Amino acid sequence: MSSETPFQINISDEKLSTLRTKLELATFPDELQDAGWKYGSPLVDVKRLTERWRNQYDWRKYEKDINEKLPMFTRDIDVDGFDTLNIHYVHKKSETVDAIPLLFCHGWPGSFWEVTKILPLLTASAPEHPSFHVVALSLPGYGFSEAPRKQGFGLNQYAEVAHKLMIALGYNEYVTQGGDWGCFIIRKMASVYGGRHHKAWHTNMPDQSTDLEIAPVFLVFLITSWSTKEKAGIERTKWFLTKGQGYFAQQSTQPQTLGYGLTDSPVGLLAWIYEKLVLCTDNYNWTDDEVLTWISLYWFSRAGPAASLRIYFELREDCEDMGRDPTIPMGTSYFPKELIILPAAWVRKSNNVVFESHHKSGGHFAATERPEELVQDLRKMFAKGSPAFAIVPGRSGYA
Repeated sequence: MSSETPFQINISDEKLSTLRTKLELATFPDELQDAGWKYGSPLVDVKRLTERWRNQYDWRKYEKDINEKLPMFTRDIDVDGFDTLNIHYVHKKSETVDAIPLLFCHGWPGSFWEVTKILPLLTASAPEHPSFHVVALSLPGYGFSEAPRKQGFGLNQYAEVAHKLMIALGYNEYVTQGGDWGCFIIRKMASVYGGRHHKAWHTNMPDQSTDLEIAPVFLVFLITSWSTKEKAGIERTKWFLTKGQGYFAQQSTQPQTLGYGLTDSPVGLLAWIYEKLVLCTDNYNWTDDEVLTWISLYWFSRAGPAASLRIYFELREDCEDMGRDPTIPMGTSYFPKELIILPAAWVRKSNNVVFESHHKSGGHFAATERPEELVQDLRKMFAKGSPAFAIVPGRSGYA
């Protein structure tokens, strides 16, 4: 296993100049009267964000901020049957020697940057709660990690990369946290590496179901007396399946075709991801610069925006057959504006759930929208007296 190399983001002036030129040459579509969000990202929003991106937004300011706040590194990881990939990751240790090693795993359209708000909270040392050593990788094809060059890079390979990274860092036993694709990846890790290495997992998107598995819920819904929260969750799920996952169909069937537009047009990339940032959150107050930094990390990514789409194609069949259910302890956090929210009893039925929390607000991007609540849940899950306390031998999280 190779040694790690310190990493700093340093986008060239040439790339910044090219971006500015493309933004200046942008051509916008028309829009129907009073369309709002009914047809997708509103023209007025996209024009405003494009104008700011071109003339006011200071990438160097946020580049410097990321470099200062996030200790970043790269390391080569050998993937069985595939090429060696150079993987980018954040790694920050707690001052608590016996802190719990935790891997944070993002999805699409997220990135390693999502760890920013929770990183200082997770690594904080205090006698009343456990502390964590935190690793947040850029998935292959995302951020500043290399992308796979061969077809068939599926769930097993993403799990292998994440696991081997933790082992390379000296964390032979660890816990994980993830949402979106991160949930599916850490679930696979729990299934493959659970027990010996992977000791417990926590997700803010407790869904491992296909459309065929979800369908019976709506039939049962007609004859079952669900609680008000459960009914709201099923309605949210219904909205996503019928009106919110057009992107999923495209990215899981013809990602290359879409990739041309997102790679050549920064406005196209902006509109494509901005829609998800708004519709998948719970009235989160995005600042324009926050959105533009989020999008810029895709635009300036090592492999380019198209590489991030292929996970949908490769993992489509994997997610139809998730394999055996993990047996290691699982924690779940439910946020009301998550994309798929099924009754908690369903998740408990097939998982070893030892911690469960239901929140009154929050959506798909919990680490960004509700960082304090997410961290509090992790602290409770691994706190003294909890079923997962000291789940990692010799690393209780307390001084």
